[in-house]
Amino acid sequence: MSNIDVVRAWKDEQYRMSLTTEERAQLPQNPAGMVELTDSDLEGVAGGYAEAVDIDVSVTKTSCCTYSTTATACC
Repeated sequence: MSNIDVVRAWKDEQYRMSLTTEERAQLPQNPAGMVELTDSDLEGVAGGYAEAVDIDVSVTKTSCCTYSTTATACC
């Protein structure tokens, strides 16, 4: 089996399943390791999600500029 076929078998499940049992047995392990997560694995993953935190933010305007792209336009 060529390197291209091995990589294709790693990436393409449909192609991998079309191989004979003997061909699949000859495939080296995917260097990425296990590519599927179980439901219990996924339960602990938040993906960057964080609980909402109630924060009071006050903004005070300290300049007379309302909108300017240059500092010289401010008073």
